[in-house]
Amino acid sequence: MYLSFNLVCSLPFLCSKSATMFSSKELTSPSSLLAAYASMAGSIMMAQSMANQFGHLIPQQIRDYLLSTLRYFFKPPSPILTLVIEESTGISRNQVYDASETYLSTKVSHTTKRLKISKTPKEKNLTIKLEKGEKVVDQYEGIELLWRLVFVKPEKKDSSNLFDVVAEKRWFELSFHKNHKDKILGSYMPYIIEKAREAKEKVRVLKMHTLQGSRAYGDIKWDSVNLEHPATFETLAMEPDLKNIVIEDLDRFVRRKEYYKRVGRAWKRGYLLYGPPGTGKSSLVAAMANYLRFDVYDLQLANIMRDSDLRKLLLATGNRSILVIEDIDCSVDLPDRRQAPGDGDGRKQHDVQLTLSGLLNFIDGLWSSCGDERIIIFTTNHKDRLDPALLRPGRMDMHIHMSYCTPHGFRVLASNYLGVNGYHRLFGEIEDLIENTEVTPAQVAEELMTSEDSDAALEGLVKLLKRKKLEGDELFDEGLHKGEIQKAKKQKVENKRRGSVRIKSRRKPIKRRSY
Repeated sequence: MYLSFNLVCSLPFLCSKSATMFSSKELTSPSSLLAAYASMAGSIMMAQSMANQFGHLIPQQIRDYLLSTLRYFFKPPSPILTLVIEESTGISRNQVYDASETYLSTKVSHTTKRLKISKTPKEKNLTIKLEKGEKVVDQYEGIELLWRLVFVKPEKKDSSNLFDVVAEKRWFELSFHKNHKDKILGSYMPYIIEKAREAKEKVRVLKMHTLQGSRAYGDIKWDSVNLEHPATFETLAMEPDLKNIVIEDLDRFVRRKEYYKRVGRAWKRGYLLYGPPGTGKSSLVAAMANYLRFDVYDLQLANIMRDSDLRKLLLATGNRSILVIEDIDCSVDLPDRRQAPGDGDGRKQHDVQLTLSGLLNFIDGLWSSCGDERIIIFTTNHKDRLDPALLRPGRMDMHIHMSYCTPHGFRVLASNYLGVNGYHRLFGEIEDLIENTEVTPAQVAEELMTSEDSDAALEGLVKLLKRKKLEGDELFDEGLHKGEIQKAKKQKVENKRRGSVRIKSRRKPIKRRSY
């Protein structure tokens, strides 16, 4: 121990002794410089020899400290800068870590040796992640970047506690030349976050949100299930021109973020879907959600008692979402709507109401700006029953009429349900009947599902169309008959009125006596 203490004390002395030989006076000549170099080399060799002989007597902590001190003085500074991206920041997840994990899964190359893969029953694709210790080399604008995933499992403080579960700490290390620090922080990291968002949007499972809770106490909130509706624009029984107009309008909306900001408007879009029941309004909503990869929020106004509840629900909706209010014409009478009494406990409730002005402010007022990239859709079977204030541009920007089935819509349905494309012997007759019959796409689809035999299903559709055409003709004739009867009654009343006028005009004037 005495020898180790002398060795530790002698090393600083040797270094200081060698350092005194670098004074400005002795370095004025080459011979002085050579002598100083020889003395320093001798000191280092002597220190190395002493360390080899007595190194085992020096504690490991002191040896590590001495080695790090020597490296600090004699090793040139590294030009490499390393960023540490931890998995969490306190109690919150680190967004940069999650984005890096998603981004690096798309950068796996043939040189990668180990990967982690997983898949849940609801996921369609495999999830690929890096295994600990793996490295990935990335290129960004000519800059080479080295990624490494680090796992560290902390030691247990109390090994006797069986319930003391110590989680692994994980982080990414991103190394690059320090001259590129500004570009990496200012450009590369936002690029990673955006690319990760795009990758997640392609594989994420869409959600259908609906209201849960007690409306009387105002504790309603959103609950969600997976949205697995298979409708797409390709499967919709819509006219091609109308379908293209809707798709172009959606594409224009999602790419105009800066435009909406520049003109001072909230980044949202309103659609009104109106038409008879069974014309595909709900299917169009599902097709829009699948096309844009937006979640759907199904808002039932009958479950909302106050304007404040409506605002809370709006704030709880996420960006890139579609808010749907179905059957807006019959869902609630906004001006006279009052809160119901207590639920069984007899407790008296406050006399509050959900107002039309609250709904309008929800659609395009100040509260509508609390979020980005949102679509609001109203559906109705009777457009004429809606308050005009709901229909003006800025609230419902685009009105889409969902009409009865057309020949083109029938061909789409025949392809979807029967796999029949092109020509069939019954197509001509069916299309002629459809042009003169009011039948919804839902009715046509229901008939096509009655049989897997295309001939039998199409023959059944012909019978349905003929029956509906006959019923329509009878209703038309009945309507004409009723119209004629009503017209005759009006004419009779008019004739009586005219007759009474003529009788009055024939009466002699009454002579008045003058006094």
